[in-house]
Amino acid sequence: MKNLFGSRIIQTFVPGIVMILTDLGKRMFMETMETISVLFDFDGVVVDTETQYSIFWHKIGVNYLGMEELENRVKGQTLTYIYDTFFSGMTKEQAEITGLLNSFEEKMTFDFIPGVLDFISDLHRHSVKTAVVTSSNEIKMAAVYRVHPEIKTLFDRILTAEMFVASKPATDCFLLGMEIFGTTLENTYVFEDSFNGLKAGMASGANVIGLATTNSYMDIAPLCHHVLEDFQGFTYDKMLQVHK
Repeated sequence: MKNLFGSRIIQTFVPGIVMILTDLGKRMFMETMETISVLFDFDGVVVDTETQYSIFWHKIGVNYLGMEELENRVKGQTLTYIYDTFFSGMTKEQAEITGLLNSFEEKMTFDFIPGVLDFISDLHRHSVKTAVVTSSNEIKMAAVYRVHPEIKTLFDRILTAEMFVASKPATDCFLLGMEIFGTTLENTYVFEDSFNGLKAGMASGANVIGLATTNSYMDIAPLCHHVLEDFQGFTYDKMLQVHK
């Protein structure tokens, strides 16, 4: 069946209503329905853990390297990167640190960043795709699931360090998230708190929103498009107002 312009007509039946869309109309409709994705870093963005990690890595830096500020240099990095960069060739020490870290993470608290659960619920109401994109590995996330089993279903996907090669500030992790959801740069929003994570988000071409939970507002403002203290009062509609 064709209309006056020779376009193929698609008939969509709604109870009591027949909607007739031309091919052009269908394309316009699909364009308005493009997928939006939100990629969350985990520590310092979804849960408040960065202070705990700072204490752990400060002690490791002092005890193993005589370094006072290791904690500031490893934020947002995978364990593989940390070992390759700061403990290269130190096989025995790496094994000891891994054991200490696993024990530490089993006892950590994983309190949610204020407002994040309400924000995620709002995203779901608007059919937004969500993922955790973290430098943490599966062992650490298993400790999280023991405390918050609901996190497994809170997001559409959870991408851990095992799933990408290069650590932040490389863009691998965020590009993987975009690929999985099939979203464009313009329709992807990254939430990060660490310097390396923010740099990775910006380099990926996504819209980047920084959380001033780990570093100060002034320090992260030049590295993102918008800064939040936390998620309280932040909504899907407000997020869409953030542009590159």
